[in-house]
Amino acid sequence: MRAIVQDEYGPYAQVLRATQIATPVAGPGEVLVRVRATSVHADVWHAITGIPYVLRLMGSGLPTPKQPVPGTDLAGEVVRVGPGATRFAPGDRVFGEITTTNQWRNAGAFAEFAAVNEAYLEPIPDGMTDREAASVPTAALIALTNLRDQGQVRKGQRVLVNGAGGGVGVWAVQFAKALGATVTAVDTSAKLDLLRELGADHVIDYTKQDFTRLGVRYDIVFDIVSQARFSEIREALEPDGTFVIIGHDQYGSSGHRVLGSLGRMLPLMAMSPFVKQIPGIRSGPSRAQNWETIVGLLAEDRIHPVVDPHIFSLEEAVEALDFLVSGAAVGRVVLTV
Repeated sequence: MRAIVQDEYGPYAQVLRATQIATPVAGPGEVLVRVRATSVHADVWHAITGIPYVLRLMGSGLPTPKQPVPGTDLAGEVVRVGPGATRFAPGDRVFGEITTTNQWRNAGAFAEFAAVNEAYLEPIPDGMTDREAASVPTAALIALTNLRDQGQVRKGQRVLVNGAGGGVGVWAVQFAKALGATVTAVDTSAKLDLLRELGADHVIDYTKQDFTRLGVRYDIVFDIVSQARFSEIREALEPDGTFVIIGHDQYGSSGHRVLGSLGRMLPLMAMSPFVKQIPGIRSGPSRAQNWETIVGLLAEDRIHPVVDPHIFSLEEAVEALDFLVSGAAVGRVVLTV
């Protein structure tokens, strides 16, 4: 089968190559999926480059990737069912995040076929394209888990989403609205019309205004991209507000080379027992339950995928990553297979 593979960590333009490899076999509890689309996102960049180094210790692999095929999200159809798998039949259209633990690792989605535990997949809602479906899993899960479980957003609250036009941000805006919040979305001017269409009540062009200096306070600041000090963020938070940080490190340019965004997040976590606005690690529904919630909201047409209109083929993975890193993408970047 066709696949994108890497034999070592390093700059993606140097280590990725398109080649033919053996088609995987569906094992117990697995299904073989014919991949039609797969998303390109920041965690894919981290897993390919091996930066920060801590991800290699978190299961990605030392000294080389355990799984040579990148990618964590896919959409496609079932072509074969492994022993004991009962949820799906050949021909069923499915999508999901197929990594078993964290997203900082390769999971085999950048290929024509992938063997996937059936528990990680759900039927693609009626009317949704493969490209749209592939844009959902990792980004929507990050947004929902952090906004609802960590931020504990409630109806009537004021939520600011910083970096609202990217892969995670478009979901955060929609989830906040679905949960009854008033939403302010922050991004570049080119993305503000889309954010209004997604339901944002207010928008801010960060190239013209700094939300921490506008004298407006929010119940939740959901910060995907900012590298501002907490003392600055605090100026935009209510005294009993909540700061939720996603920790995007701008593809290594603003993160710790060993710890990545953890280098910023760990000190904040250490402050959490003493600063009310920084929550500690809060428990919430399982990943499977959150995924069910997302699928349900999609089926009810209460939230919608946002896929960047630029179309990249599987063999154009490097070009897709270039576009992702440029910051120009609106919503999710997707490869068609």
